[in-house]
Amino acid sequence: MLKSYTLPRGKRIKLHQYDPDDTGSIVGKEEIAEQYHKLQEELAEMQDKLFAQKKHSLLVIIQGMDCSGKDGVIKKVFSGINPQGVSVASFKKPTLEEASHDFLWRTHKEVPGRGYIAVFNRSYYEEVLITRVHGQIDEEEAKQRFKQIKHFEKLLISHDTQVVKIFLHISKSFQISKIQKRLSDPSKMWKFDPNDLLERNYWDAYEEAYADVFSHCSFKESPWYIVPANQRWFRDYLVLQIVVDALRKLPLEYPQPDSKLEDLLRLLPDDIRPESV
Repeated sequence: MLKSYTLPRGKRIKLHQYDPDDTGSIVGKEEIAEQYHKLQEELAEMQDKLFAQKKHSLLVIIQGMDCSGKDGVIKKVFSGINPQGVSVASFKKPTLEEASHDFLWRTHKEVPGRGYIAVFNRSYYEEVLITRVHGQIDEEEAKQRFKQIKHFEKLLISHDTQVVKIFLHISKSFQISKIQKRLSDPSKMWKFDPNDLLERNYWDAYEEAYADVFSHCSFKESPWYIVPANQRWFRDYLVLQIVVDALRKLPLEYPQPDSKLEDLLRLLPDDIRPESV
């Protein structure tokens, strides 16, 4: 199934050719309820092994237009795992300190150490998206950053960090409906950002910028996934599948006990010594 949502490497795609309402051959969330639960259990078990083994890490990058559901999918997919082993970082406009460093500095600090999962709500890719759309960097600088991003991700992979990149794909009409709901619901009004309306004017430019990202920054070890996100239940299901599949590719196992453990256990009194010793 994931093959259908893996973007081709080195090819420039058109986002309008991908249906944001797509749900594969699945009719509704009831159809995948049992499978979803099994995937949640598998994710929790593999995260436990990842945390115990401390040999690998997982970086999940979530990108998408405003209102594509980045916060929601992170909350939904990662809610059932050990919070000690996962972190979430959100990247807004760089601070003065962040802007005084290279464009990868602020995100590099948030990369997960071995044994951990980190989820990026937006990422260093903003430095070749919003910066290009608003003319803060020129084409030459953009191409240079594409190369640097690719080298950076290969560096992470060489140090045992699996890098998963997900684009949440929504329609422009879906976006405005979400904005309208935020404005009419007091419990969601706090999410409304006037900039969301302003950025809608650059929708086509963002699609072009994303198309360049996908073609320049996708490679065998770390492809881009496009997730149809108009149907929230399918979005959550597909992202969960992608994350679980990434962990399946790692040689995860619980570490063996210390070789001296058995000798130490023999020193315990008979009434509390494990029967296997």
